[in-house]
Amino acid sequence: SAAWRTTQSAASSADSTAVDERRARSQARDWGRFTRNFVVQASAAEWALCWMAELRNRLTALAPGRPLTDSPHLVYFLHDEVIVHTPAELASETAAAVEESARLAGRLLFGAFPVDFPVTAAVVDSYAEAK
Repeated sequence: SAAWRTTQSAASSADSTAVDERRARSQARDWGRFTRNFVVQASAAEWALCWMAELRNRLTALAPGRPLTDSPHLVYFLHDEVIVHTPAELASETAAAVEESARLAGRLLFGAFPVDFPVTAAVVDSYAEAK
């Protein structure tokens, strides 16, 4: 913006003050923080969308044709937490689907680049038991 350029120019001039320089450094840090946060948060959001899409497909494939109450299905998703309700006999396959879907989402977005997505599935009878 014009204001940002003006602030940076003032700090670079021969007659700049300590206040001018502090203001310019502060604005530069703020811009850098915004840029990094945008890239990281946008990438994380895109990864989560891919994760959810792959997970939904895998959950459907675990119990084709069964009604919702008798098949694995997403109950909750927020940031990096997923809750899936599943029949007990499909619990281990469902946990594997959660973890593998996360890995596949990473490969879809980042290819062979070595990005780690540490997703761990916990099989419990109640959300209160999850760690």
